Amino acid sequence: QANLAESGGGSVQVGGSLKLSCTSGDLTVSRHCMKWFRQAPGKVREGVASISNLGRKIYADSVQGRFVISRDIFKDILYLDMSMLTPEDSGMYFCAAEPGGDCPSGADGFHYWGQGTQVAVSS
Repeated sequence: QANLAESGGGSVQVGGSLKLSCTSGDLTVSRHCMKWFRQAPGKVREGVASISNLGRKIYADSVQGRFVISRDIFKDILYLDMSMLTPEDSGMYFCAAEPGGDCPSGADGFHYWGQGTQVAVSS
């Protein structure tokens, strides 16, 4: 059982930046697909960015060029650097992990989840 824990959320103004972290004491990030999801009130959970076990990164169109996903394979930490934030980026951000190679396309494909960290962007 992997225990993922997100941190780094907060309230920022439009155009601001935040860096999210996801830690797990018993999960090797380099052996998992790691993905950030977000969910705004009343909306479905959507994928934001993923990094495969081999380091391949994929971004949602809405965050391409603004967000950067990365990982520290020595500390087993997943990051999400978010910049040029807009109110549409607000929501609860979750990290998820799935063992093995290619990243699942949807949330249902991930076995391990954190509790989330809240991001609020105000204009």
